[in-house]
Amino acid sequence: MPLLVIAGPGRTMGSRGRGLVLGCCLLLAFASGPVLGRVPRDQQGLQEQEGTEEPPPLEDHAERDEKYSPHQELPTPRCFRCCDPGAPLYQAIPAPQINITILKGEKGDRGDRGLQGKYGKTGLAGARGHVGPKGQKGSIGAPGDRCKNHYAAFSVGRKKPLHSNDYYQTVVFDTEFVNLYGHFNMFTGKFYCYVPGIYFFSLNVHTWNQKETYLHIMRNGEEAVILYAQVSDRSIMQSQSLMLALQEQDEVWVRLFKGERENAVFSDEFDTYITFSGYLVKHHAEP
Repeated sequence: MPLLVIAGPGRTMGSRGRGLVLGCCLLLAFASGPVLGRVPRDQQGLQEQEGTEEPPPLEDHAERDEKYSPHQELPTPRCFRCCDPGAPLYQAIPAPQINITILKGEKGDRGDRGLQGKYGKTGLAGARGHVGPKGQKGSIGAPGDRCKNHYAAFSVGRKKPLHSNDYYQTVVFDTEFVNLYGHFNMFTGKFYCYVPGIYFFSLNVHTWNQKETYLHIMRNGEEAVILYAQVSDRSIMQSQSLMLALQEQDEVWVRLFKGERENAVFSDEFDTYITFSGYLVKHHAEP
C-alpha cells in the first residue's frame, strides 16, 4: 500500500502547509480507517485480558494543531511489511464479478451430423401380441396338374394243369383275385406296365409226381428268374419271387419251358394251385 510522507526531518511548514497536511490526514483517515482499525492477532489476546477498558479519547483538530506547532518537528512515518510481526491486517479486496449474460453472443449455425454410434445389446423378446383379425378369403388358385395313377397291383390264379410240348408256352390264368385298373391282361397272360417304378412279383406252383417243373418269369422276352423242381416221388409247393424296375410299356409274364423233358405243373378244378401276383412298390418320380 503506498505511504504518504508528511514531512522530512529538519523542515518546517507555514499555515498553508499545515492546512494541506490536515486535509491529507483527513483523507487518509477516511480511506484507511476500517483497515487500520483491525487489531493484529498478537494484540487480540492482550485486549481480551484487559477486559472492557475504555479507549483514550480522540484528539480534536485544535489540540492536534497546538501539539504540532510550526516550530515543532513532525514524527517520521513508519512503513510496515506484510511479513513483519505485528503488521496491521488489511481487508482483502474482493475479485470483480463479471456478468456473463451480457457477454452471450448470437446463436451459431448447426454443426455437421456426427458418426453413427455402435449398436447396443439386443434386448429381451417382448410379450406375444394379440391375435389379429381373420383375413379375407383369397382368390382361386391356378389348376393343378392332372392326377396320375401311382398304384398298380394284380393277383391271378390257374385251376387247370399244364404240360409241356415242343415249344414254349405262356401260362394263362383263369382266376382273377385282384386286377387294379386292368393292368394284367387275362387273355394274353401278361402284365403291362402303365406306371413306371419298382415292382414286386411272386410265383407259386405245385409240382407233379415223377415229372420235372421248369418255368421262368419273363420281362420283355428275356428270362428274369427260374422256378425249378426236380423229379420226385411226391408233389410239393414251389415258389419264386423278385423285384423289377419297370418302365412304361414293359411286359412281365410266366413261361413254361418246352418239352425236351417231361415238364408239367399240377392243379385241379376244385383248388387253385398256381398263382401269380405283383404290385407297385415305389413310383419312379418319388424322391
